[in-house]
Amino acid sequence: MALADLRKCSPSSGFTALTAAAFTALLMLGAASAAQAESDATPLANVSNLKDPRIGSLIQTLGQTRTPSAAAISPDGSTVAWSVRTHDGTQIHLSDVANPGPAKEKIVTTGSGATNCSSSDPKWSPDGESLAFVSDCTAKTDQPGQDQVFLWSTTTGESKQLTHLTGNIDSLALSPDGKSIAFLFVENATRSAGALAAMKPWSGVIGEDGVEIQRVGAVDIGNGAFTQLTPATLHVYEFAWAPNSEQIAFVAAPPPGENNWWVAQLYTEDIVHDGQGHLVNDASIRETIEMLPHSILDTTKISGPLHGLQIAVPRYSPNGKQIAFIGGIMSDQGSTGGDLYLIPSTGGEPKNITPGRAASIAYFGWAGPELIAIAEHAGGNSHLTALDLATGKDIPQASVTFPETIGAGGMVMSVSLSHEHTIAIIRSSFERAPEVWAGPLHDLKQITHLNDGLKPAWGKTENIEWTNGGFKVQGWLLYPANYDPAKKYPLLVSVHGGPSAAVTPRWPGVGYGGVPFSALGYFVFMPNPRGSYGQGEKFTQANIKDFGYGDLHDILTGMDVLEKRLPIDKNREGLTGWSYGGFMTMFGVTQTTRFRAAVAGAGISDWKSYYGENSIDQWMVPFFGKTVYDDADVYAKSSAIEYIKKVKTPTLVVVGDRDGECPAPQSFEFWHALRAEGVKTQLVIYPNEGHAFHDPAHRRDVLERALNWFETEMPAK
Repeated sequence: MALADLRKCSPSSGFTALTAAAFTALLMLGAASAAQAESDATPLANVSNLKDPRIGSLIQTLGQTRTPSAAAISPDGSTVAWSVRTHDGTQIHLSDVANPGPAKEKIVTTGSGATNCSSSDPKWSPDGESLAFVSDCTAKTDQPGQDQVFLWSTTTGESKQLTHLTGNIDSLALSPDGKSIAFLFVENATRSAGALAAMKPWSGVIGEDGVEIQRVGAVDIGNGAFTQLTPATLHVYEFAWAPNSEQIAFVAAPPPGENNWWVAQLYTEDIVHDGQGHLVNDASIRETIEMLPHSILDTTKISGPLHGLQIAVPRYSPNGKQIAFIGGIMSDQGSTGGDLYLIPSTGGEPKNITPGRAASIAYFGWAGPELIAIAEHAGGNSHLTALDLATGKDIPQASVTFPETIGAGGMVMSVSLSHEHTIAIIRSSFERAPEVWAGPLHDLKQITHLNDGLKPAWGKTENIEWTNGGFKVQGWLLYPANYDPAKKYPLLVSVHGGPSAAVTPRWPGVGYGGVPFSALGYFVFMPNPRGSYGQGEKFTQANIKDFGYGDLHDILTGMDVLEKRLPIDKNREGLTGWSYGGFMTMFGVTQTTRFRAAVAGAGISDWKSYYGENSIDQWMVPFFGKTVYDDADVYAKSSAIEYIKKVKTPTLVVVGDRDGECPAPQSFEFWHALRAEGVKTQLVIYPNEGHAFHDPAHRRDVLERALNWFETEMPAK
């Protein structure tokens, strides 16, 4: 799994127990100690001295991929707007669905003449006459690198800049009446919102100074007036317009935003307009009326299966009387999966309309008064279908399964849907690099040809299914490149993050993940054990109070299945993962000596100390049942540090120094213990990186190091 697509270790922002000075000292101690240790003497700059020449060639091949970042189909289904990064930045293209091709493509620009800048996040107006987008291709008088909201006209072919803001702009959504554009906005932001980005350097009063709050802002298309629609007392994660454009629904919690998504509530709020139908700005609102959001759902105050769990993706019904949303146990904001619920838009008891569903819904949209289009994890596949609310059943003619990763940009598994019920999505698999597709569900047409020349350097794919502990379990297996059944091959087990997530086939980029190992001659096993999405809520919740036990046994049983029918060299089996997968790697080597080498990325070694160090502690209570202060034993039970004397496996440990999800002290603690016990290890801390690495040199470096570690510790005989 590429770093940019990680589903985190388990999720959003409390404060660490360390002072800024102590944390800095700890990192400095880790770096100094690493320099002194015989196995830890390789600085970042010297990684090239280690690498197999095949690794450089492979990474160069991975770097050739051009990945579309968004796809939006026009309301009439005739045109797809899509964005892709070029050497000059990100561009928005328009393609005809009926006759796609470079000759007929248009490029949407701001008209500013700016270069080396980016335009992205295209969203059509309800009438299809204009296209909203964000861009930092602004006039010289604007702040360089600052995104602004633009509106492009299909009639004139020109763009109009609507905002002049300073801060982070995300998730554009035009109002149904086409008069306003709302978006998530962090004023004067110093970092991207969310726990994946690098946390601020520690300074000042922790948890009080410099807290950045994401609100719903909106710009009036007619007069360009900007207003904040939600109060500064709430950090907003997701929102949606009501069909009458007079209200919004949103999921929010008090700041700090990184930490409190797991206790977020569902709110609605009225939108105030003046006599001409324009948005009224904040100052006027506060002078004349009370602008207060209405909480319509707090999961801590209800009974039933949704009690104390997460809610995401609120969407009004076409008549505005109901709000649908996804509810369930989710370990990370942005990694969505669960059942579909309905609640009156005025509040009330939520109703689960997909109970017992053997899949995990990740995204949906209303396709009619009694019809909801759904995108969900089904096993390790992506499944699209339509749910008839009148019967409570899926419509077979509107269902299709992709052994791929799909999405349209923004939310996980998002789909762009036209009024004609045609769609636009970006499709990617182990065999096929990402491209935009559009059209009727059962007759999708490839719109882009960005990667036609790319062929997988790795082996074929196989969907693997087995049973363990009363559960049906699924995973993906990549064969070694140039596979010869007469030879024996090493096996690498790559565990996904989350735990609430799933491996679906996707083309790899330059970043950490298991797929490249197949190109070097490994079997690569990517399981979806209990706790994963794809088998329904019972399966996703099956690792509650059981981290590292049932899910690890699922993985080991899957390995048994593979060893019985494939030429796997049992003396050359390795374990790796990032985030929750990093925890599983750390914990796994304390539970079995089956693995000859391991690489733990951004892992968790001690759940007890982790509770007070991370920036996302609220996620832990649904999974552990209580806080660490109320039940330390359940946290100790799953802590690798409690069993450290059992480890024999050489383990490479890597982490970003500003990771708020799985802080660097967790990796330091594990590395320190292995070194003290005489187990070969190495710790590499990457500067200015959060949970998801962004520096291309670091993304390449961590992959090179991991590939070299396994090649060195599990050499072919």
